Amino acid sequence: MKTALTIAGSDSGGGAGIQADIKAMSALGVFGMSVITAVTAQNTREIRSVQNIDLAIIQDQIEAVFDDIQVGAVKIGMLANAETVNVVAESLQKYKPKHVVVDPVMISKGGHYLLQESAVNALVNKLFPLATLITPNIPETEALVGRSVQTQDEMYKACIELKEMGTEAVLIKGGHLTGDSNDLYYDGEDFHWLKSKRIKTKNTHGTGCTLSSAIAANLAKGATLFEAVTLAKKYITTAITHSLELGSGHGPTNHFYDLYEKANWEKTR
Repeated sequence: MKTALTIAGSDSGGGAGIQADIKAMSALGVFGMSVITAVTAQNTREIRSVQNIDLAIIQDQIEAVFDDIQVGAVKIGMLANAETVNVVAESLQKYKPKHVVVDPVMISKGGHYLLQESAVNALVNKLFPLATLITPNIPETEALVGRSVQTQDEMYKACIELKEMGTEAVLIKGGHLTGDSNDLYYDGEDFHWLKSKRIKTKNTHGTGCTLSSAIAANLAKGATLFEAVTLAKKYITTAITHSLELGSGHGPTNHFYDLYEKANWEKTR
């Protein structure tokens, strides 16, 4: 059994964060483990409150997993503050996992800040150099490079700048732009567009968490980085296409669509 570890915040509504990560890893046949960095009280409409986890508990969670279980890949999501970033970075330097996918979670769909501004420098300086891949969306990319990124040419330039921050590769997600939902991958040598038609749905809660976790799961199973990204893009597109109408806000993606379809087909045989 291949394994992957997610280091992120908990979403009580189940659509994003640790819950989405574990679902994506499980759907792709990987045993998911977790380190919870924060507990959020949220649903499909809003984040009501956030409780950051004590730093010693975060460190203990990481050490408990790595000291006992082989970790095939790590996905990093919500870290909240610079102190948490530092603890996670120090632990990764100690255990040196082969693959680290960093989703630089900064702002929720509802506009709630999930990463303190003071923590951005720590994220860039401490975690990006340890990352196999970073997966910012457009608003996160703009925050990281300090300017607007709204065209393909601006995405190319942003990829280069983000790569120079120390990560092995970059995937800028284009879901916030108009037109098709095309993502741009850059590994320092080649650019690749991962294209998909825009799906007309409001139920996209947790898409970034799910995509980055799917990439980590694919890496844990032995895929090359570009293969892992390509397969994850196909997976998240299916999950969004068949997203779930739960709640009255932004509903979740359908992490287990293929498994549900198979189960229902077997029932009717």
